[in-house]
Amino acid sequence: MPFSIIRNDITKIKADAIVNTANPRVAVGTGVDAAIYEAAGREKLLAARETIGELRPGEAGITPAFDLDAKFIIHVSGPWWEGGAKGEEETLRRCYDRALMLAHENGCGSIAFPLLATGNYGFPKELGISIAVGAFTDFLMDHEMEIILAVFGQEAADISGRLIADVKSFVDEDYEEEAFSKEYAERKDVFFGAAQAPAGSPENEAPRRRPSFFHGRKASRKEETTVLHANMDMAPMQASESAPSDGYGMNLEKALKGIYKESFGEHLQQLINKKGLKNSEVYAAANISKQYFSKLLKNQVNPSKEKVLALAVGLRLNMDEAVDFLRLAGYAFSPISQTDKVVEYFIRRRDFSVMKIDIVLYDYGLDPIST
Repeated sequence: MPFSIIRNDITKIKADAIVNTANPRVAVGTGVDAAIYEAAGREKLLAARETIGELRPGEAGITPAFDLDAKFIIHVSGPWWEGGAKGEEETLRRCYDRALMLAHENGCGSIAFPLLATGNYGFPKELGISIAVGAFTDFLMDHEMEIILAVFGQEAADISGRLIADVKSFVDEDYEEEAFSKEYAERKDVFFGAAQAPAGSPENEAPRRRPSFFHGRKASRKEETTVLHANMDMAPMQASESAPSDGYGMNLEKALKGIYKESFGEHLQQLINKKGLKNSEVYAAANISKQYFSKLLKNQVNPSKEKVLALAVGLRLNMDEAVDFLRLAGYAFSPISQTDKVVEYFIRRRDFSVMKIDIVLYDYGLDPIST
């Protein structure tokens, strides 16, 4: 995947370019800046930094990486947050854009960033993440490069800021009760059919309250698959039990006629055209490499559920369209999947960025969908 998050000290990451939040003056600062100088070789790096001179906010310069496991260090001067009325957002965006272009101009295939300006510079994390994601996505539409976001220490916790609280509120207790009650009823119907379970039996009792999605344990893949199979298999089982044997063939024939005849790749390209999007817009927003995307269009690979979720976001589908798109690929949204619910949150708010989704999933300790 073109973009990834790594929990590691940026000085220990192997990449062609390492981005440093530099002191505007030719001097060693604190935090990441000081750590990079120490790891690269303080005197050598300081001498190279002198050739750049003062860096005004939004400007960037490049030096050799010396003792780091990288070719270059890109020094950017970030803005201090002063309430947002002094062009801070535009200045921070220039930091990302200029760092990426310097890496491209110097032939880099990979670049590692810290989260710029959200520490001592006081930038709100959610705004800082949005600016970074916008810069990365726009760059990847026209260039191929591995972009790494390195988080470490205090920064490694809750990097999406207020956004994480918004997602938590989306998955509230009322939703969890409704989802679990529906899941319980559907699974009961699978085993007991349309008939009611005997009065007083355990099957007829109200379902017990299940743990909160985000405060309980994570549902296992086996559990998710069990519920999905129960939900997906319910209708065929009921049809076969209620329909006469001599009419079942007609039902099957009708069902087979309804199967979509086009391949996944053909349907994907049709959706792109229908939405008026460019292929590059879709694979950049979905955080999928150009090479893998090309294989999907040619039906050379079978996408995982995570890849299909990422494509649904990249295609800017609404929720109904996303449900149909997953079904076409043989998947479904699971009522007990935390990942699926996070994706739904972003789709319903028309926030179509898999990078941002992966950042929230990181905060929850879940795997990214762009794996």
